[in-house]
Amino acid sequence: MADRARQGEGGFTLLEMLVALAVFSLAALALVRLQGVTLRTAADLDSKAMGQIVARNLMVDVQTDPVPPSIGEEDGEVSNGGRRWRWSRVVKPTDDRRLLQVDLTVDGQPGASPVALSFVRVVE
Repeated sequence: MADRARQGEGGFTLLEMLVALAVFSLAALALVRLQGVTLRTAADLDSKAMGQIVARNLMVDVQTDPVPPSIGEEDGEVSNGGRRWRWSRVVKPTDDRRLLQVDLTVDGQPGASPVALSFVRVVE
């Protein structure tokens, strides 16, 4: 009787192996796609962090300049971190005549979302 029970336990059938391989390949494909998304997200975060640093540097330049910026729009380029960054600045008056609102936008690479920074500057 023990011999008959062992005859049915000869191993996996071809169909079982094909199903197991299909399940494994689907899981492997999902991991490969996740890896690609992770790499793109990491690159975007790196660009976003560097863009914030550039925006803050520009803000410090505006805040420490003895002459307040003129009201209106201005744009330019700056080099930082081995890259060229395009920036635009919009200066608007506020209800308080002693203050100016400054809106900075920094864009580093095509396709990435720009970094925006708003702050208030004292008019001296």
